[in-house]
Amino acid sequence: MIFTETIHDREAMKAYSEAAARASGGGPKPLAVDQQPEVLEGAWPATQTVVLEFESVDAAKAWYESDAYQAAIPLRQAAADTDVVILSGF
Repeated sequence: MIFTETIHDREAMKAYSEAAARASGGGPKPLAVDQQPEVLEGAWPATQTVVLEFESVDAAKAWYESDAYQAAIPLRQAAADTDVVILSGF
């Protein structure tokens, strides 16, 4: 799962991060969090990029749709404009 976030309120984003961490209970494995990725081509408008690994697409969807994570989403949406995608692994 990849999150590209344009953060407008860093303090509010901290509240989201805490709520999202509480929702993690055995869910995602953080692979990368970067505020300054090296752009080789094109443009990267996000101010933060987060890459999470899950056992499967179904596990990623279950985490995203969980009550605990759904409660965290409004905090993120108030703090940042975000695109979220799921990529299938190998």
